[in-house]
Amino acid sequence: MRRAVALIDALRVASLPPGAILAAGAGGSEAAAGSGAEPEPPRSRYGYLEKMTDLVAVWEVALSDGVHKIEFEHGTTSGKRVVYVDGKEEIRKEWMFKLVGKETFTVGAAKTKATINIDAVSGFAYEYTLEINGKSLKKYMENRSKTTNTWVLSLDGVDCRVVLEKDTMDVWCNGKKMETAGEFVEDGTETHFSVGDHDCCIKAVSSGKLREGIIHTLIVDDREIPEVLE
Repeated sequence: MRRAVALIDALRVASLPPGAILAAGAGGSEAAAGSGAEPEPPRSRYGYLEKMTDLVAVWEVALSDGVHKIEFEHGTTSGKRVVYVDGKEEIRKEWMFKLVGKETFTVGAAKTKATINIDAVSGFAYEYTLEINGKSLKKYMENRSKTTNTWVLSLDGVDCRVVLEKDTMDVWCNGKKMETAGEFVEDGTETHFSVGDHDCCIKAVSSGKLREGIIHTLIVDDREIPEVLE
């Protein structure tokens, strides 16, 4: 029997590539290791499961400087939490004993406050909700639709997203706050700015109706641009 085992071992060694050795592994097992090769780190028995289920929520948030993508990873075996904003890692916590809680960070040029809430639903099921400036995402966007106007158009082959903040009269275009000049006219006000070589103007006139209030219209190169709802 010993001669048979020795013969098998000899055949195994002979089949290895030059410079390879037999290294003892956990539990007395052996594995081939090439000279100079880095040993593989130990793998978690849950690694595959976590890799498939870590990304648990994705949100898109429309702010004045653009539409931002928020992604959240939550490892329900390790408690790992990772937050990405527009593909950039903002928060990483590898091990968390407590699986529920919240993570707070900022989004966009104006550093808008955002919070992801992690709540247990039942058993090992979790619910993830996003708050913007202390309001649920739905409520925040509903309020925002009342305080901003958004237009999307193409100029010189480039898609442009123009946003007016009605409370401050700030104007943004593709994430950049524009320099503007305001003036009073006979039927309201006009806010002038430029995008490249194009003259832009946002006209504000009264609707004559209490509920509708002021109507804002974007005019680019003497052409009215239709508003979009986000």
